[in-house]
Amino acid sequence: MNLGHWLRRTAQLSPEQPALFLGEELVADYRAFDQGAARVAGWLQSQGIAPGDRVGIFMKNCPDYLIAFYGIWYAGAVAVPINAKLHGREAAFILENSETTLCFTSPGLTEALEEAGAPGRRVDSTGAEFAAALAHVPVAGPAPCAPDDLAWLFYTSGTTGRPKGVQITHRMLMAVSLCYLNDVDHATAQDAILYAAPMSHGAGLYNMVHVLVGARHVCPVSGGFDPAEIFALARHHRNIQMFAAPTMVHRMTAAAKVTGETGEGLRTIVYGGGPMYLADITEAVAQFGPVFVQIYGQGECPMGITALSRDLVADRSHPRWRERLLSVGRAQSPVEVRIGDADGNPVGPGEHGEIMVKGDIVMPGYWQNPEANAKTLVDGWLMTGDMGFMDEDGFVTMQDRSKDMIITGGSNVYPREVEEVLLTHPAVREVSVVGRPHPDWGEEVVAFVVGEATEGELDALCNENIARFKRPKAYIFAPELPKNNYGKVLKTELRKRLEEDK
Repeated sequence: MNLGHWLRRTAQLSPEQPALFLGEELVADYRAFDQGAARVAGWLQSQGIAPGDRVGIFMKNCPDYLIAFYGIWYAGAVAVPINAKLHGREAAFILENSETTLCFTSPGLTEALEEAGAPGRRVDSTGAEFAAALAHVPVAGPAPCAPDDLAWLFYTSGTTGRPKGVQITHRMLMAVSLCYLNDVDHATAQDAILYAAPMSHGAGLYNMVHVLVGARHVCPVSGGFDPAEIFALARHHRNIQMFAAPTMVHRMTAAAKVTGETGEGLRTIVYGGGPMYLADITEAVAQFGPVFVQIYGQGECPMGITALSRDLVADRSHPRWRERLLSVGRAQSPVEVRIGDADGNPVGPGEHGEIMVKGDIVMPGYWQNPEANAKTLVDGWLMTGDMGFMDEDGFVTMQDRSKDMIITGGSNVYPREVEEVLLTHPAVREVSVVGRPHPDWGEEVVAFVVGEATEGELDALCNENIARFKRPKAYIFAPELPKNNYGKVLKTELRKRLEEDK
């Protein structure tokens, strides 16, 4: 089933229910939301977009994002949301790889794609073409879709340095949405979801369940994350639910302690996407109360591997509450989770291994990447690449990340992406990128460099090729890099050096 039907049904039942807000301003009720999506779909079809075609969204958070998103679904096409933080060249690669011929954009991002020479048409949400789309003859309703038809092509970076397109089907998104109601939180028409994190990622993945129940959708005027703005919007709208990276929670707590905010109006903050430190979450609960729920997922199994309920996050009475709070929770309803050894065989409680998952939320595969599929999908199981253990009560604790991924400010950075850019400098002979703990961002990117390039030259090179958040915050020049007998760089040794230099 096309999940666009959820919007149409809500609009039929509650047409005057407030739907889309920019800050405190109401932009559209559900009738206008539905009609906007239907008109965009009619316009897309008039431009030659057929069912199954990919349509990009390279936009900052705003109400038009959701209108474009559902317009794509109403047309039977596939949404390709792109993180607005990405460099134009990175976004251009995604558009080229997904064979996307049309992309909705925001001011500033339109020019970034043009400068990068991105393929296909760009339709700026503030321009005449988008206005024409909103005035077009609407389609009668969402196009027919099978449950396993592609709905969302989610690009997540891989250790090869090139993003991989995760194929997300309508069935997967239905499972994500319904298990939100069972495993994460309840949602009603009296609630509002606040998009302070990128709608191209976790925050946007929760839009469907809130459309289903007729909740309000609030985009900050800033288009992003600002603690003071979030607190003000929560007081105004009430019953706010939002998704936040652990670093966002940390910054909200720090801001609240300075200003005396208690999080009035915040009902639920779902956190995930990176490691949450015990001190940070205990301090956050003390400041805001029992409003926190943890989830663990990946692009390959979006938002749906495990969850730790608000009661368990807030509980301080259980004898093992600290261990449970350090975990990522228990398996969500639609999946099986186990810990496997090097061959994928299950290990016992408390034994270390790779976290594996199977179920209706797991992707059918990467977009046009059979080699990656063979490594990641084994006998029906998703090999997450994350290492950890499961206790006798089913709580999963992550211990490390096998792929050396760096998570800074809730955004993923894979060292190979940065290394490949730095190695294009003619004076760089070797480079290795690792993460260094940071009190506000979780981790920051650090590059160890062998060569004669200057810091300024390397910074300029990164600014020209990758997103700002991926750029190293420090360059450490060394005569050589530590290696094992096989010539592989020992990143563990580099991290030790950073620890020793504190």
